[in-house]
Amino acid sequence: MLTKSARKARRAITLLILLISSAVGHADERPNIIVFYTDDHGYADLSCQDVFDDIRTPNVDALAASGVRALHGYSTAPQCVPSRAGLMIGKFQARFGVESNGRPLDGFDRETTIAQRLQAAGYITAQFGKWHLGPTAEIPKHGFKHVYAQNSQGPFSANITAGGDDRPMSPLKPEMYHVDGCSQAAASIIKRYKDQPLFLYVAYRAPHVPLDAPPQYLKRFPGKMPERRRQALAMLSAVDDGVGLVTKTLKENGLTEKTLIFYIGDNGAPLKIHKADTPGGGPGWDGSLNDPLNGEKGMLSEGGMHTPFVVSWPGKIPAGQEYPHPISALDVAATATAIANVKTESDDLDGVNLIPFLSGQNKAAPHDALMWRWVSQSAIREGNWKLLRGGNREYLYNLDTDLEEKNNLAANHPEIATRLRKRLSDWADELSPPGLAKDMPNGGAWGSYFDFYLDGKEPTPLRDKFDPKNAANSANAPNIPWLLRSGRMRMTKDGLRITADKKSKRQTPFLARNALNIEGPITAAITFRASDKGVIRFSWRTPTEKEFATENRVQIPVDASSDWQTIRASMPTSSKIVHVRVQVPAGETTIKTLELTPTKGKVISLRK
Repeated sequence: MLTKSARKARRAITLLILLISSAVGHADERPNIIVFYTDDHGYADLSCQDVFDDIRTPNVDALAASGVRALHGYSTAPQCVPSRAGLMIGKFQARFGVESNGRPLDGFDRETTIAQRLQAAGYITAQFGKWHLGPTAEIPKHGFKHVYAQNSQGPFSANITAGGDDRPMSPLKPEMYHVDGCSQAAASIIKRYKDQPLFLYVAYRAPHVPLDAPPQYLKRFPGKMPERRRQALAMLSAVDDGVGLVTKTLKENGLTEKTLIFYIGDNGAPLKIHKADTPGGGPGWDGSLNDPLNGEKGMLSEGGMHTPFVVSWPGKIPAGQEYPHPISALDVAATATAIANVKTESDDLDGVNLIPFLSGQNKAAPHDALMWRWVSQSAIREGNWKLLRGGNREYLYNLDTDLEEKNNLAANHPEIATRLRKRLSDWADELSPPGLAKDMPNGGAWGSYFDFYLDGKEPTPLRDKFDPKNAANSANAPNIPWLLRSGRMRMTKDGLRITADKKSKRQTPFLARNALNIEGPITAAITFRASDKGVIRFSWRTPTEKEFATENRVQIPVDASSDWQTIRASMPTSSKIVHVRVQVPAGETTIKTLELTPTKGKVISLRK
């Protein structure tokens, strides 16, 4: 017979076991949530889409076979920053001022991310890869406990290693190819926290430029094809391997049926109309394809934001579905918070919980309409009808019979166009700023995109490629390390003479110099004379920026004069600068001297 103290001890142990069992049981009821987010990934480029036979993505195909391949899955914008902001907040991004790249992120910083909501509910949260929503060193402020923000082969912010070990948040040199590093780090976090609920945001910078696939992936795609296409296929093959590593790790730890997975593209592929197979891996076509959809990144046509979209949750979502109703990346936050039992207010999120719809519990469409506004474009999809506006142009399509958006039915169905325009306008009045934008800004590529893709006009021929070797043999060729766009240049006894391209109505000439590595802030000085009134504009890009942000530019008005003028400007950044543009007025401009003086190091000049 047990003594009184022994019985008391046994009761205490029994109670402790029950409490532990209860806690474990509660944890097991909360599913893991993983979001794979690819970058400039065209609709055609999953092999399960069955568009082309050169792409091979067996692991994503298996993910789709285990759940849902959405036939009509949409991002919230045809561009990186806004689509990521909408995904992270779960609210249409123009409600908080992040409508396009280059817009201030103050509104985003004031909002609550999915990660913050789930972290407060006890989830382990981790971010991998591309962020593009502010400084990567500040990602933990947005709800991520662990960060491995590698999106290139340069140093990146991280507070874990690829093996999942903790380290102080600071720059980390690459341990492997950026796609592979993110995949390995994500798998390591799964193993480390296999008994706790997880939210993983795996945002691969692929197949976005610069195209940088290593040989082990390139060799999977031999044969004749555009080199940029080979690079895209190789980068997406690395992504597919990463999906395979993560799903294998889940299976090995008994977590497959406890994990909801999304695989979504952030926007369509950039084609630049011509899909030019230019040398190198820099700006231009990224090698991915949007077929059979019309248009490309930078458009609210289907090719711009109708993306690869896969959802899997074995045991909860029936396998092998091709889901016919439109769904949105905005639905990720609403779904995640619902299945994690995180309370939200009615105006917190714009998406819907997809699980009742994808499980078959609710047979209706999740949305009666989806709406977008991006700069000077806006669109609404209601059922199979889609109204698309670009500036003052308007198009109406029946996507059931014309997913390729080839037949504008606005004149045939004016009553439908009027009703959709009114609904779209009422929605846009809720945004910041309110209303439907009408003007196409000068220099916007989407103007020529609309001409070509939607109006059927012949595209402007590509400019002749700049051949440094041939240019060096030209009698008047300037032997300088700068390239010129939208004009012609030659060296004279007075200096570098730049003549604007009369055919280019959208942009005045600019000099460009890439592959720099100079410390900011920079003092720029230029001595010149100009035949036309205009501006001298200095623009710059840092290593973490893939595009020229609006805030990274300074311009000074100048008058036409036959006399020499000297102006100075500051590039007030504390980061390194890797790319500089110097834009000059239209007409003819002669530059006598041009100098970029960094905080330390050598001066960058016109000739060296």
